[in-house]
Parts: sequence; C-alpha cells; structure tokens
Amino acid sequence: LPRTLHAEKASPHVEWENVELLVEPEPWPAGDRARRAGVSSFGISGTNAHVILEEPPAAPSPPEAEPRSVVPWVLSARSADALRDQAKGLLAVEAEPLDVGYTLATGRARLEHRAVVVDREGLEAVARGEPAVRGVARDGGRVAFMFPGQGSQWLGMARELSEASPAFAESMAECRAALAPYVELTDDYERVDVVQPALFAVMVSLAKLWRSFGVEPDVVVGHSQGEIAAAHIAGALSLEDAARVVALRSQAIRDELAGRGGMVSIALPLEEVERRFGERVSIAAHNGPRATVVSGTPEALDAVMAECEEAKRIPVDYASHSEQVETIEERLLRDLAPIEPQAPRIPMLSTALAGPAPELDAEYWYRSLRQRVRFHEATEALTADGITTFIEVSPHPVLTFALDDAIGTLRRDDGGLARFLLSLGEAHVRGVEVDWSPALQGGRRTELPTYPFQRKRYWLTTGRTAGSMHPFLESEVPVAGEDGHLFTGRLTLDDHPWLRDHAVLDTVLLPATALLEMVLATGAEAIEELTLEAP
Repeated sequence: LPRTLHAEKASPHVEWENVELLVEPEPWPAGDRARRAGVSSFGISGTNAHVILEEPPAAPSPPEAEPRSVVPWVLSARSADALRDQAKGLLAVEAEPLDVGYTLATGRARLEHRAVVVDREGLEAVARGEPAVRGVARDGGRVAFMFPGQGSQWLGMARELSEASPAFAESMAECRAALAPYVELTDDYERVDVVQPALFAVMVSLAKLWRSFGVEPDVVVGHSQGEIAAAHIAGALSLEDAARVVALRSQAIRDELAGRGGMVSIALPLEEVERRFGERVSIAAHNGPRATVVSGTPEALDAVMAECEEAKRIPVDYASHSEQVETIEERLLRDLAPIEPQAPRIPMLSTALAGPAPELDAEYWYRSLRQRVRFHEATEALTADGITTFIEVSPHPVLTFALDDAIGTLRRDDGGLARFLLSLGEAHVRGVEVDWSPALQGGRRTELPTYPFQRKRYWLTTGRTAGSMHPFLESEVPVAGEDGHLFTGRLTLDDHPWLRDHAVLDTVLLPATALLEMVLATGAEAIEELTLEAP
C-alpha cells in the first residue's frame, strides 16, 4: 500500500478513529476476502473520478503438458526486417519449446508479415531471410477444400499422423468401421477396391484435422472419386453412405472395368487434345490450361503415347470417364440405391457439372464416374466467386499444379505432424484464421524477447525550404511595433556538412564570414563594425 503524499502531519479537521493514514508504504497480504482499493483523482481543473480495483481471481492451473515431438512457433511482424529480427531473438531463448509456442500463439498480435516454424532449422532460415513458411497475410478471403481422385496414395500414408494426432486417429477409426462391411483397409494399393476406400478414409480424416485447427471451408470440390469425400465433408452424405459409394463403386470397377483400359495425362490444351486424339480416346478430365487426361483402350492409349511427347501414362488399368463405364451403370444404380443424400451444410461444387452439386443420389454417382471431370472450369468458377485460398486435402498434392499458390496437406513419405503443421502454417501466413491450441495443450506463458522495433529517424534531413532566400536564412517576418525585420534559419551539420571543415581543437565553429554573409543577404549595404561575443 503506498504512503499518502504530503500528509506528514495529520489534519485536525478529520476524525481518524475509523481511518488509517499511511505515512509509510505497508505490505497488503492476501486474506480470505478479495482485496479491493479505491483510486481517486480530484483536480483543480474539474477532474472528479474514482475507480475501484479488485484483485483478479486465481488463474486455473493449465492441464499437464503431454510430451510433444513437434511444436509450432508462430511469428509475425509489421515488416520483413522485423520478422527476421524476431527470429534472431528467439534463437537465444532457452525456455521450453511448448511454452514458447504457446506464448507466441496466444500472447502476440497477429501482424501481416508472418512465418511458422517447427524446428530450429526453420527458425534459422527465417532469421537469415531465406525461404521458409512465411508470407504477407491478406485480409479476409474465402477457403476451398479440394479432394483429388486416385494418384496421391503412398504406402504408410496415414501411420505417422495416426500416432501423433488423436483427432486424425479417431476419424480414421470411424472410417475404418464404416468401410468394414465392404472392405478391409490394407496396403495392397494395386487393387482399386482397396486404394480408393483407403484414400477416402485419409482425405476425410485430413479434412477433419484441418477443421480441428479452426480452418473451415467455405466450399468443397472433389476430383473424380474425391467427390465422395467432398460430399461427406459438405454434409451431403453420411459417413456410412459415403463408405458404401466408395467401396461398392470401386468394386464394380475391379470386377468389370479393370484390365480393359487405362488413362494418360497430356500436358497440352484441351482443344489440341480433342483435335488430335478425340476420335480415338475419351477426354476424361480437364484439369488446367495445359493439363488434360484421356482414357480408353490400351491400344488407343499406346498410339497416343507413341505420337505425343507430352503424354504420360497414369498407373491404372481401367478407363474411368469413358464409354466403358456404361457397362456398370445398372449395377451402380442397384448397389447405391439405398443411400439417402442430405442437403449439404457446406456448398459443394460438382466437377461433373462445373456447377452447384445436385442431389447426390445413385444416379449422380454413376454420372460422376462416366462424365468428364471439369476441374479447370470448376476452379475458375470458384475463383470468380471470391475463393482466394485452395487447400488440397490429400496425402500428396496432385491438383496444386493446376492452381497458383494452392496449399497441400501431406507429402509422399512425409506424412507426420510436422508436415501438417507446416501446411497449416502456409494457410496462416496467407491470412487464413487458424486455432493453434490443439498443438499447444499444456503450454504456459513464458518470458520472450519484446517486439523488435525497427528504429527509424523521421526528422527532415534538410532545414532549407523551397523558395527560401538564402542557404542559411529560411524566413523573414516584420517585427511588431517596430520598423524592422527578423530573419531566422537553421544551421546543422546534416544540412551543411561542409561546415565540418571549419574546426578548432576538434570543435566545429561557424565562420565569421558566414555571419557577414547572412547580414549582407538581408539587404544591408555595408557593415561598419562586427563583434563576436562568443564563438
């Protein structure tokens, strides 16, 4: 408790029986009741204020921190230089990494220049100004989740993340249970009826992982079989119905289409591919301005490969999105008839139609496999509708090449929590709102270097104004009540560095000739006498 100022002698006009006047500072120990104090301000100018302060309630103890192999550190600043300086300051911090990450995420403003690191190597890269997960955040913007078709799979694509992320592992278990009546998930990715359900489970679980960190899509879009995962995330299909579609449709492909065809990607515009090969193969997908996929019989595709240097074989032995799919129409309509599509909670754009998805019944899932994938048209429509961030929800990016600045999720042979957190960071540095708390449970506030302000001098570097009468004299005003004028100016070594040449014993002195020059510049015709009282 602070002492009362200017009250060394108590006033005789106050009854002090119930009031104690503090003549020295005294400790105020905590008791059973909360401590409260009144602070008054009474000023002669009219100030009359009183504030009551109360001690805060005891903060609840944070949950015990679980051992974490990787922790995100979220940096932000007003400029690129300040971001680098912040990284340099953090390199010297010796606190617990979890506490540092927690403090950065919850105790610092989120400014526009951002970076996210998960290890010292990344922090050192930011400190050097080298490439890292960093960028300048945009204001607002809308997010699209993209779900690719077959091709992003790799052995072990879900194992590491299942061990590190409870949210991902829980979703994978739910998907496995929903698929159990139809297929057992294994690593036999040579079988279409295994790889497509496995990809479905991983993509659904990755989407739920993104959402557990607060990243919600404004719209979803799927490429070929990726539409099934998109439909479930949109809320248009229950998990059980989506599992039925992906499992039974892939089994129909295995039983009746496998071995009869194939697919080839061609790095040419759609129009050129149609002109050169349209009569021999089907256009299976239009993915970008120079990204077209064709499907057909092995013989027809062999001819395309022989004639086109831009062609590349896709490792499948069936011809999706071609007339061969018509042979399984009746089977698909029968097998998928029990599904009950719902009205989507999140808008879904159909790549079979390049427009809003209709009712996703059995008929649609046949058309989705039979018709051309109009992915390029769909993404152009999304961009025109204000989507600024595209996130490919897959174990390896296969659609991001068709879009500028699209964000992937995992990478082939790099499927752990660190890789996901860096992808999450890519979204954060572009301005997407991220809730980092799932990766920072148990963290506590800790002391960190304060903001690295970039000191800058804003004083004018020259005192001379445009149109001034003389290098030294800037203004002239008449003296009130007298027949005279006052001339003023500013002399600094910054404005006139040549003055440094006139120094006596290392002290710069203004030459007397400069004073004479200023007097003559006022219009004086002659100077009879000049006395310098001090240099």
